[in-house]
Amino acid sequence: MGKHVLVNNSGKYSGQYVATKSFSDKNVLNHGDNPIKVFNQAKERGVNEPVIFYVPKKGVIQIY
Repeated sequence: MGKHVLVNNSGKYSGQYVATKSFSDKNVLNHGDNPIKVFNQAKERGVNEPVIFYVPKKGVIQIY
């Protein structure tokens, strides 16, 4: 099974929220520490329904 990548250059966004145009678009529109600001900035860039998610810090185990 292949590795699933949510965004290009994900290591660059470690510990931050990122916005993309869709789940299939791996290009980051903007990023930051505040998910609401990241969402609003993506909307300002003309994306009606941006996808916002958190890129975990490298080496940190996340349990959901």
